[in-house]
Amino acid sequence: MGRRRSGGGPDGLAVVDKEAGWTSHDVVARSRGLLGTRKVGHSGTLDPDATGVLLLGVGKVTRLLRFLGLTSKTYTGVIVLGTATSTLDASGEVTGTWEMGDVTLEQVRVAAADLTGDILQVPPMVSAIQVGGKRLHELAREGIEVEREARPVTVHRFEVGEPVAPGCFPIEVECSSGTYIRSLAADVGAALGGGAHLRDLRRTAIGSFTLAEAVGLDELSPERLLTPAEAMRDLARVDVDEAIAADVAHGKVLPTDRLGVDGPGPWAVIGPDGVLLAVYEPHRGATAKPAVVLAGS
Repeated sequence: MGRRRSGGGPDGLAVVDKEAGWTSHDVVARSRGLLGTRKVGHSGTLDPDATGVLLLGVGKVTRLLRFLGLTSKTYTGVIVLGTATSTLDASGEVTGTWEMGDVTLEQVRVAAADLTGDILQVPPMVSAIQVGGKRLHELAREGIEVEREARPVTVHRFEVGEPVAPGCFPIEVECSSGTYIRSLAADVGAALGGGAHLRDLRRTAIGSFTLAEAVGLDELSPERLLTPAEAMRDLARVDVDEAIAADVAHGKVLPTDRLGVDGPGPWAVIGPDGVLLAVYEPHRGATAKPAVVLAGS
């Protein structure tokens, strides 16, 4: 479980199973009261209609949130062929309809396969991306549509199951951070000569953090937090002795061989007591520098 600082709030990571109807900001606001601290932030927004894994950094772990987005994410949902919407999901207004009742499972799987791997994806207008200092969803509410630059994303796995109703195909997608499953659904529809939208989006995992260890918001408490060390478990880990721990606590740039690391990093640096001291990243030459130091803070 997470730690509580002397005289302060708790430090740790909450793995929350977000309900439909809540924005990620709503969850953060509610969790501040449940955890007794204002130092709460989230890693990776979920659409209000979507459910599933939302990671909340609490206390010191708010400084580590950017490292939680480095791993892949897994989602389930249902592609509904024949109807396109303004939001690319079931919450939007219908913008087009097509007769696609003769589309086969194999055809949908071929379209999904073409969207697997390293691809360029145009983000939807209803999203949190900023253009010219304004979020796209704010512009969309004003009826403004702007050109969006396609961004590189990686779809590691895009599986399509037997239809659960005519034209409704369940999917499971493992992808890089920043991938929009709604856009994948719309692209599948377009590739099949019509349109489509997504329903029932559920995030089942962010890296190794899955629904199996997630808690509902009504169950959240300081006792349910993972420690900062557990929060960084998907990073490469290095355990150091007391001498190196002292240098890490002072934020020193260290030779990689002295720190005992190799590879691309970043690295979670763990002290002799099993506590996360810092996250280090590559620096000039064969050295590593601290990205975030928790020891002594």
